Amino acid sequence: MMFFYRIYQFCIAIPLLLVATIIAALATIIGSMLGFSRSMGYWPGHIWARIFCWLSLVKVSVKGRRKIDKRTSYVFVANHQGAYDIFAIYGYLGHNFRWMMKKGLEKIPLVGYSCRVSGHIYVDNSTSSAVRETMQTAEKRLAGGLSVVVFPEGARTRDGKMHAFRRGAYALAVEFGLPVVPVTIDGAFAVMPRGSILPRPGHIKLTIHDPILAPEGGRHELAELMKQSYDAIASAL
Repeated sequence: MMFFYRIYQFCIAIPLLLVATIIAALATIIGSMLGFSRSMGYWPGHIWARIFCWLSLVKVSVKGRRKIDKRTSYVFVANHQGAYDIFAIYGYLGHNFRWMMKKGLEKIPLVGYSCRVSGHIYVDNSTSSAVRETMQTAEKRLAGGLSVVVFPEGARTRDGKMHAFRRGAYALAVEFGLPVVPVTIDGAFAVMPRGSILPRPGHIKLTIHDPILAPEGGRHELAELMKQSYDAIASAL
């Protein structure tokens, strides 16, 4: 069965996905340059991600989408099981947002540039001044009413287990007093774990947990915020 799936991938899925990627990137670039970056930074990628899942024969189901309000800014934090986490979140979260992503992804032809002009945030940890610039960019996006999605583990898991979270995303939530929404991704490791070149058919489950609201004083307690979101994500694995 896998033999026929690979034939399908090379003969049908990969060529179509390449065309879809080029169209989505060009639409994002042109729309953003025309002044529609708020919507064009999301919708072409949203549709592209769904096409990626459909053509890869990867089903995505979502639980808890009603817990989030499309008019509210959030800091979404999710575990990072594999490459298809991106397509699952982008295609099925159902909320306009910007990614906080590794700066190395900027080098991807066309896609890297489309992400930059549409307002996605490249994380540069090379120097302290670069880190400050990254945080300032993220603050501008949040102040403008958008949400951000972060993988606080920093990289895809190598063993399928969830690892320690980093502080960066939570510092933003503390600074702005924004709700943090934990999102559990389950099944993406089986579809395409780190080190794999091609995906397998599978089922990815997204669980959107209750937003963790800032207390009445307006500021989260960072360590407690990290623990609460980690525990929430782990509870649905």
